[in-house]
Amino acid sequence: MAAAPAAGGAAAANDVTQVSSFPIPPMQYVKLYTDEAVKKSLVPRPPPPIQDTYSMFGITINNDDAIIQTLESQGIKKLLPGKEVDRKKELRKLNHSILLNFLDLIEILIKCPESSKREEKIEDINLLFIHMHHLINEFRPHQARETLRVMLMVQKRRRVQFTSKFKEQMEKVKGIIQDSLDSLPAHKEEMEIDGDYLKEGEAAAEKEKEKDKGVVAGIDRVMCGIIDVIEFDMEH
Repeated sequence: MAAAPAAGGAAAANDVTQVSSFPIPPMQYVKLYTDEAVKKSLVPRPPPPIQDTYSMFGITINNDDAIIQTLESQGIKKLLPGKEVDRKKELRKLNHSILLNFLDLIEILIKCPESSKREEKIEDINLLFIHMHHLINEFRPHQARETLRVMLMVQKRRRVQFTSKFKEQMEKVKGIIQDSLDSLPAHKEEMEIDGDYLKEGEAAAEKEKEKDKGVVAGIDRVMCGIIDVIEFDMEH
Protein backbone atom coordinates (compact mmCIF):
# COMPACT_ATOMS: atom_id res chain seq x y z
CA MET A 1 0.00 0.00 0.00
CA ALA A 2 2.97 2.32 0.60
CA ALA A 3 4.19 1.88 -2.98
CA ALA A 4 1.13 3.56 -4.50
CA PRO A 5 1.90 7.09 -3.22
CA ALA A 6 5.50 6.69 -4.37
CA ALA A 7 4.32 5.74 -7.84
CA GLY A 8 1.88 8.63 -7.86
CA GLY A 9 4.64 11.01 -6.77
CA ALA A 10 6.90 9.77 -9.57
CA ALA A 11 4.12 10.32 -12.13
CA ALA A 12 3.52 13.81 -10.77
CA ALA A 13 7.24 14.52 -11.00
CA ASN A 14 7.24 13.42 -14.63
CA ASP A 15 4.30 15.74 -15.37
CA VAL A 16 6.21 18.78 -14.10
CA THR A 17 7.42 20.91 -17.01
CA GLN A 18 11.10 21.75 -16.86
CA VAL A 19 11.59 25.48 -17.38
CA SER A 20 15.03 26.72 -18.36
CA SER A 21 16.25 30.19 -17.47
CA PHE A 22 18.07 30.37 -20.80
CA PRO A 23 16.35 31.50 -24.03
CA ILE A 24 15.25 29.09 -26.74
CA PRO A 25 18.12 27.98 -29.00
CA PRO A 26 18.30 30.14 -32.14
CA MET A 27 17.67 27.27 -34.59
CA GLN A 28 14.51 26.32 -32.77
CA TYR A 29 13.37 29.91 -33.22
CA VAL A 30 14.49 30.08 -36.86
CA LYS A 31 12.53 26.94 -37.76
CA LEU A 32 9.31 28.80 -36.96
CA TYR A 33 9.94 31.12 -39.92
CA THR A 34 9.49 28.69 -42.82
CA ASP A 35 8.26 29.87 -46.23
CA GLU A 36 4.92 28.17 -45.70
CA ALA A 37 4.51 29.73 -42.24
CA VAL A 38 5.37 33.17 -43.62
CA LYS A 39 2.83 32.81 -46.45
CA LYS A 40 0.12 31.75 -43.99
CA SER A 41 1.11 34.49 -41.48
CA LEU A 42 1.72 31.90 -38.77
CA VAL A 43 5.10 33.26 -37.69
CA PRO A 44 5.46 34.78 -34.21
CA ARG A 45 4.97 38.50 -34.08
CA PRO A 46 8.03 40.60 -33.15
CA PRO A 47 8.07 42.07 -29.67
CA PRO A 48 6.72 45.63 -29.42
CA PRO A 49 9.32 48.39 -29.17
CA ILE A 50 10.12 49.66 -25.70
CA GLN A 51 8.60 53.09 -25.23
CA ASP A 52 9.66 54.49 -21.85
CA THR A 53 11.98 52.54 -19.61
CA TYR A 54 13.53 49.10 -19.39
CA SER A 55 15.68 47.18 -16.94
CA MET A 56 19.19 46.02 -17.79
CA PHE A 57 21.39 44.25 -15.24
CA GLY A 58 19.01 45.37 -12.52
CA ILE A 59 19.28 49.05 -13.50
CA THR A 60 16.28 50.98 -14.82
CA ILE A 61 17.20 52.84 -18.02
CA ASN A 62 15.17 55.51 -19.76
CA ASN A 63 15.12 55.67 -23.56
CA ASP A 64 15.67 59.43 -23.45
CA ASP A 65 18.86 59.08 -21.43
CA ALA A 66 22.22 59.57 -23.12
CA ILE A 67 24.11 56.45 -24.09
CA ILE A 68 27.09 57.58 -22.00
CA GLN A 69 25.73 59.30 -18.92
CA THR A 70 27.70 61.84 -16.97
CA LEU A 71 29.15 60.98 -13.59
CA GLU A 72 27.11 63.69 -11.90
CA SER A 73 23.84 62.20 -13.21
CA GLN A 74 24.82 58.89 -11.58
CA GLY A 75 25.55 60.56 -8.24
CA ILE A 76 29.30 60.05 -8.50
CA LYS A 77 31.81 62.69 -7.48
CA LYS A 78 33.72 63.96 -10.51
CA LEU A 79 37.50 64.23 -10.21
CA LEU A 80 38.21 65.22 -13.79
CA PRO A 81 38.48 68.85 -14.98
CA GLY A 82 36.00 70.53 -17.38
CA LYS A 83 34.32 68.99 -20.44
CA GLU A 84 37.34 69.23 -22.75
CA VAL A 85 39.92 66.86 -21.31
CA ASP A 86 42.90 65.03 -22.74
CA ARG A 87 41.68 61.48 -22.17
CA LYS A 88 45.04 59.83 -22.75
CA LYS A 89 46.72 62.12 -20.24
CA GLU A 90 43.94 61.65 -17.69
CA LEU A 91 44.04 57.86 -18.08
CA ARG A 92 47.77 57.88 -17.36
CA LYS A 93 47.21 60.06 -14.29
CA LEU A 94 44.42 57.78 -13.06
CA ASN A 95 46.57 54.70 -13.55
CA HIS A 96 49.39 56.32 -11.60
CA SER A 97 46.99 57.38 -8.82
CA ILE A 98 45.55 53.87 -8.56
CA LEU A 99 49.03 52.39 -8.14
CA LEU A 100 49.94 54.92 -5.45
CA ASN A 101 46.69 54.40 -3.55
CA PHE A 102 47.15 50.63 -3.78
CA LEU A 103 50.63 50.96 -2.22
CA ASP A 104 49.17 53.17 0.51
CA LEU A 105 46.46 50.56 1.14
CA ILE A 106 49.09 47.82 1.51
CA GLU A 107 51.04 49.98 3.94
CA ILE A 108 47.89 50.60 6.00
CA LEU A 109 47.09 46.89 6.03
CA ILE A 110 50.60 46.12 7.27
CA LYS A 111 50.80 48.78 9.97
CA CYS A 112 47.20 49.17 11.12
CA PRO A 113 44.64 46.86 9.50
CA GLU A 114 41.83 48.11 11.75
CA SER A 115 42.33 51.78 10.85
CA SER A 116 39.47 53.74 9.26
CA LYS A 117 41.88 54.89 6.57
CA ARG A 118 41.64 51.40 5.05
CA GLU A 119 38.00 51.97 4.05
CA GLU A 120 38.86 55.45 2.80
CA LYS A 121 41.60 54.11 0.55
CA ILE A 122 39.31 51.40 -0.80
CA GLU A 123 36.69 54.06 -1.61
CA ASP A 124 39.35 56.22 -3.28
CA ILE A 125 40.55 53.30 -5.43
CA ASN A 126 36.95 52.43 -6.33
CA LEU A 127 36.30 56.04 -7.39
CA LEU A 128 39.47 56.11 -9.49
CA PHE A 129 38.46 52.89 -11.28
CA ILE A 130 35.00 54.34 -11.98
CA HIS A 131 36.58 57.41 -13.58
CA MET A 132 38.94 55.26 -15.63
CA HIS A 133 36.04 53.10 -16.81
CA HIS A 134 34.04 56.23 -17.66
CA LEU A 135 36.87 57.66 -19.77
CA ILE A 136 37.23 54.36 -21.62
CA ASN A 137 33.48 54.31 -22.32
CA GLU A 138 33.72 57.79 -23.80
CA PHE A 139 35.97 56.27 -26.48
CA ARG A 140 33.17 53.89 -27.57
CA PRO A 141 31.55 56.28 -30.12
CA HIS A 142 34.99 56.96 -31.61
CA GLN A 143 35.66 53.21 -31.71
CA ALA A 144 32.32 52.62 -33.46
CA ARG A 145 33.10 55.30 -36.07
CA GLU A 146 36.57 53.90 -36.66
CA THR A 147 35.21 50.36 -36.94
CA LEU A 148 32.65 51.53 -39.50
CA ARG A 149 35.32 53.46 -41.39
CA VAL A 150 37.60 50.41 -41.52
CA MET A 151 34.71 48.21 -42.70
CA LEU A 152 33.90 50.68 -45.49
CA MET A 153 37.57 50.88 -46.50
CA VAL A 154 37.80 47.09 -46.67
CA GLN A 155 34.62 46.93 -48.79
CA LYS A 156 35.95 49.68 -51.07
CA ARG A 157 39.31 47.90 -51.48
CA ARG A 158 37.61 44.62 -52.33
CA ARG A 159 35.35 46.28 -54.88
CA VAL A 160 38.27 48.15 -56.45
CA GLN A 161 40.24 44.89 -56.71
CA PHE A 162 37.24 43.11 -58.20
CA THR A 163 36.70 45.95 -60.68
CA SER A 164 40.36 45.99 -61.74
CA LYS A 165 40.39 42.21 -62.23
CA PHE A 166 37.16 42.43 -64.18
CA LYS A 167 38.65 45.12 -66.42
CA GLU A 168 41.77 42.98 -66.98
CA GLN A 169 39.64 40.01 -68.00
CA MET A 170 37.56 42.25 -70.24
CA GLU A 171 40.71 43.53 -71.97
CA LYS A 172 41.88 39.95 -72.50
CA VAL A 173 38.52 39.01 -74.01
CA LYS A 174 38.62 42.06 -76.26
CA GLY A 175 42.12 41.09 -77.40
CA ILE A 176 41.01 37.54 -78.20
CA ILE A 177 38.02 38.82 -80.16
CA GLN A 178 40.17 41.32 -82.05
CA ASP A 179 42.73 38.64 -82.93
CA SER A 180 39.91 36.46 -84.20
CA LEU A 181 38.55 39.29 -86.31
CA ASP A 182 42.00 40.06 -87.71
CA SER A 183 42.51 36.44 -88.67
CA LEU A 184 39.21 36.20 -90.57
CA PRO A 185 40.41 37.85 -93.89
CA ALA A 186 43.40 35.49 -94.11
CA HIS A 187 41.09 32.52 -93.82
CA LYS A 188 38.86 34.03 -96.50
CA GLU A 189 41.77 34.39 -98.93
CA GLU A 190 42.81 30.80 -98.25
CA MET A 191 39.27 29.68 -98.93
CA GLU A 192 39.24 31.64 -102.18
CA ILE A 193 42.56 30.03 -103.24
CA ASP A 194 41.23 26.61 -102.35
CA GLY A 195 38.11 27.42 -104.37
CA ASP A 196 40.22 28.32 -107.42
CA TYR A 197 42.10 25.04 -107.13
CA LEU A 198 38.81 23.21 -106.85
CA LYS A 199 37.42 24.94 -109.92
CA GLU A 200 40.56 24.14 -111.91
CA GLY A 201 40.33 20.50 -110.85
CA GLU A 202 36.68 20.33 -111.86
CA ALA A 203 37.49 21.88 -115.26
CA ALA A 204 40.28 19.36 -115.85
CA ALA A 205 37.91 16.54 -114.88
CA GLU A 206 35.32 17.85 -117.34
CA LYS A 207 37.95 17.95 -120.09
CA GLU A 208 38.95 14.38 -119.30
CA LYS A 209 35.31 13.37 -119.44
CA GLU A 210 34.88 15.08 -122.83
CA LYS A 211 38.02 13.42 -124.11
CA ASP A 212 36.82 10.04 -122.90
CA LYS A 213 33.48 10.65 -124.54
CA GLY A 214 35.24 11.43 -127.87
CA VAL A 215 37.33 8.24 -127.69
CA VAL A 216 34.27 6.17 -126.89
CA ALA A 217 32.37 7.75 -129.76
CA GLY A 218 35.21 6.98 -132.19
CA ILE A 219 35.35 3.34 -131.06
CA ASP A 220 31.59 3.10 -131.44
CA ARG A 221 31.82 4.39 -135.01
CA VAL A 222 34.55 1.87 -135.90
CA MET A 223 32.56 -0.99 -134.42
CA CYS A 224 29.43 0.11 -136.21
CA GLY A 225 31.37 0.24 -139.47
CA ILE A 226 32.74 -3.30 -138.98
CA ILE A 227 29.27 -4.61 -138.19
CA ASP A 228 27.87 -2.92 -141.33
CA VAL A 229 30.60 -4.50 -143.49
CA ILE A 230 29.94 -7.96 -142.02
CA GLU A 231 26.21 -7.64 -142.63
CA PHE A 232 26.83 -6.48 -146.20
CA ASP A 233 29.08 -9.47 -146.95
CA MET A 234 26.54 -11.87 -145.51
CA GLU A 235 23.79 -10.49 -147.72
CA HIS A 236 25.88 -10.91 -150.90
